[in-house]
Amino acid sequence: MKVTGDWLTAAPTQAVCAMLETHGHQALLVGGCVRNALLGVPVNDIDISTDAHPERVMELAKSAGLNVIPTGIEHGTITVVADGIPHEITTFRHDVETDGRRAVVAFSNNVEDDARRRDFTMNALYATSDGTVVDPLDGIADLKARRLRFIDNAEDRIREDYLRILRYFRFHAYYGDPSEGMDPEALAAIASNIDGLASLSRERVGSETVKLMAAPDPAPAVAAMRQIGVLTVILPGTDDRALAPLVHLEEMSAVPIDPIRRLTVLGGEGIAEALRLSKKTARHRDVLRNGLESSDSPGALGYRFGEEAATSILLLRAAMFESPLMPDALTAAKIGASAEFPIRPADLIDRFQGAALGNALKELESAWIASEFSLSKAELLETLS
Repeated sequence: MKVTGDWLTAAPTQAVCAMLETHGHQALLVGGCVRNALLGVPVNDIDISTDAHPERVMELAKSAGLNVIPTGIEHGTITVVADGIPHEITTFRHDVETDGRRAVVAFSNNVEDDARRRDFTMNALYATSDGTVVDPLDGIADLKARRLRFIDNAEDRIREDYLRILRYFRFHAYYGDPSEGMDPEALAAIASNIDGLASLSRERVGSETVKLMAAPDPAPAVAAMRQIGVLTVILPGTDDRALAPLVHLEEMSAVPIDPIRRLTVLGGEGIAEALRLSKKTARHRDVLRNGLESSDSPGALGYRFGEEAATSILLLRAAMFESPLMPDALTAAKIGASAEFPIRPADLIDRFQGAALGNALKELESAWIASEFSLSKAELLETLS
């Protein structure tokens, strides 16, 4: 079996592989790039595994005139940049000691050792530079069946890094078969190790949660997280009942996925801090929550928050309040977002000053919004006479 694609045949990637292979080392594309290529979905990152030690990788890359970044040299990882494309190269390794957050590793010459320290069988797939697939752990069978399975003993894999609990649900949302459900062994191992989530940094939990919410349909995975107790641990006070209706509404309305919209529909307090959301992301979530609490019409939402946020607010309202999304609501939000209030302070300065001027502007703006932006400047000014 072979994989192919522009990501593999690109000259920079072939040059990086040749840099290793011509000096007697293995260069195996690994993980997401191979998995995605086999599934026929876009490849984003290019990772390479090799038997060459990090110092040797750096030496060869410099000799080849390539840019070298020691991104994780203590763990055997070097980033080699060729023609602006980063290639993360990691030496074959096996775990010596783990504490659920980080591992002490030893280098290996054996690709199977490297495969067995990974999380899921579908992520332990490799390919040579000509695209020939190397499958040490029968990951292709699981990938074809869209069966997400931990490598060897699920509890051992989880205790090596408790973030794998969250990664399990995220990967199932992207690559699992929802009609077949989840692996009972995996769920049992997760249930037995939920306490380990407390050892993870909020940044890591936040990153995984946002990635999960960006999946085509995260609702089944999030429901499983609730049933097994994971959701309560990472997002206390949340409720996922409106998530599936929201995803359905997004699909029916052909609205692009917004993971923060989906995070907002879960409710809960202190979520921004619990997930260490960036200030920009937290503000976005606050805008959506404020819009939910308002009684503004679709047009008013568009005018006050912009088309994108107004669309999200309308979808959230329909999902959370179990009400239909009116056919013209999104159109009204779009119209409101492009509307421009025709009155300026200079138009009223001869009649109002100070606080009275501000009040008059607000009064006219409210009347204009209530008219669905139809009142002209002249008609608005006439209401003051």
